[in-house]
Amino acid sequence: MLDIAEELHRWVEQGRDFAVATVVAVGGSAPRRPGAALAVDADGTAIGSVSGGCVEGAVYELCQQALVDGESVLERFGYSDEDAFAVGLTCGGIIDILVTPVRASAPAREVLASALSAAARGEAAAVARIVSGPGELLGRALLVRPEGSYEDAYDGPYEGGFRAHPELDRTVAAEARAFLDAGRTGTLEIGEQGSRCGAPLTVLVESSVPPPRMIVFGAIDFASALVRIGKFLGYRVTVCDARPVFATAARFPDADEIAVEWPHKYLERTRVDGRTVLCVLTHDAKFDVPLLRLALRLPVAYVGAMGSRRTHLDRNDRLREVGVTELELARLRSPIGLDLGARTPEETALSIASEIVANRRGGSGVSLTGAHTPIHHDVTSATGATSAPVGRIGSVA
Repeated sequence: MLDIAEELHRWVEQGRDFAVATVVAVGGSAPRRPGAALAVDADGTAIGSVSGGCVEGAVYELCQQALVDGESVLERFGYSDEDAFAVGLTCGGIIDILVTPVRASAPAREVLASALSAAARGEAAAVARIVSGPGELLGRALLVRPEGSYEDAYDGPYEGGFRAHPELDRTVAAEARAFLDAGRTGTLEIGEQGSRCGAPLTVLVESSVPPPRMIVFGAIDFASALVRIGKFLGYRVTVCDARPVFATAARFPDADEIAVEWPHKYLERTRVDGRTVLCVLTHDAKFDVPLLRLALRLPVAYVGAMGSRRTHLDRNDRLREVGVTELELARLRSPIGLDLGARTPEETALSIASEIVANRRGGSGVSLTGAHTPIHHDVTSATGATSAPVGRIGSVA
């Protein structure tokens, strides 16, 4: 749902009623991951996608029905060998989709509106929704902030997020905060009193986090192409170079930030996290060595450095001389990129971006033709489609 937050936030501000279908869990080669959403308003306007086209028509009808009867429904779609014309996933996967009406009278609207507003502003926030469990709790939502605070829109004997048990709120808020710290979306199983005991609940946690950072060191022509593809992949891109004549907005109009500074000095003072990727394109020892000495000790997702194999070997020797360990050197992707036979700056940028994606998703980088490896490697955002039940789960209007 938060993947279409900007559009849904506008719908909320315009006072529209709508229903949102959210991928809860997947199995096999399903095309979209948990959190992907399709929304339909009362006029029939649709935005987003839950399957890349396979089951959109059926989900569209479920959204329209949810707007009429005010009930959430959890539906499973899979592949049917018996009926080639049945609605399902041609890829052979399984997908569980939660359809929730967000009408003016729905208690969840206020919570979801706050979550959508935060996500649209680029703020970190997580929304937790109960998708299976006791009927009186189904569909309830909790908004969790990075510092651990949470809010809801329910009144009752216990004025807590899920209005069930104080410990449930605290436990879900803590779990959701962990999801948020990792920028992760997925489900968790928990008892209705906040422990691992008792009637089980399935909670979908959707995280919205600011875009991950890509920092490109070295204001060269290859960097310009990499900035463009980094933006295409959703990164917030910074270009850093100590030479003011090269590090200019005119040369890098697509960059979010231009830093005219010695690379290692900039890296010392800027904020990075476990999603940050660092691309060192300077291939000049006076820049590379102090920069990589620092970069290889930071908790970032990727560190790559440009240069020939001879440059790579010489650079490794220089890094060892300044105290970089073999374990730290093993983190370095150098020469940077996958073997695509790239020549031009654009082809080289594609090679680098391909390695970043493979590193992020657990891909091998080999051709899928003739291979027996999974097409989709990223399993960190889902717990598996078999954990979620199917059927009508009660009214939340």
